[in-house]
Amino acid sequence: MEEKTKRIIVVGIPGVGKTTVVSSVKNTLEQTGITTCLAEFGKIMLEEAEKLNIKSRDEIRRLSIDEQKNLQNLAAKRISQMHSNVVIIDTHLFINTKEGYYPGLPADLLKHMEPTHLILIIANPEEIYHRRQNDSSRVRDMISMESIKNEIDLSKILISCCSIISGAPFKILANHEGSMTDCTQKMVSLILDT
Repeated sequence: MEEKTKRIIVVGIPGVGKTTVVSSVKNTLEQTGITTCLAEFGKIMLEEAEKLNIKSRDEIRRLSIDEQKNLQNLAAKRISQMHSNVVIIDTHLFINTKEGYYPGLPADLLKHMEPTHLILIIANPEEIYHRRQNDSSRVRDMISMESIKNEIDLSKILISCCSIISGAPFKILANHEGSMTDCTQKMVSLILDT
């Protein structure tokens, strides 16, 4: 019997170091001989958006909810076709739009991607604030420490909702300054132990 692909959805608000941890996890798994595919949801959405002459992820955030939803569905369908021992899906739980928060993982996307695990990466609001300030690779909306704390709280609520909808267990891992290796090892252990 063919072993089922593990589909790990990893989420966290901008500035938690999610993409860095995910890259480290992928490298660690591959070093142990586990074929691992990394699906960067935002990158795949951007590839679909570029077909519509949209040039950046920041432009995507400013699209209408219907336009974002269409791009999300196209990306989720592509991800659902990826097969490997492990598929790690790097994404966000919500998108801050002019109309309010829009879910990054609505029920239809979870159905397409069929996650086996959900992981939320968090950090202290102060760490996130400073990481956002020092990230010159993106045009980030700078928000207050209180807003960052609220986004972390919202993330904890949404990850549990995604777990209920998908039936996949969830884990919350901390990526504090200087602890990326520890966060990586915890995620690798979670993937290998299941």
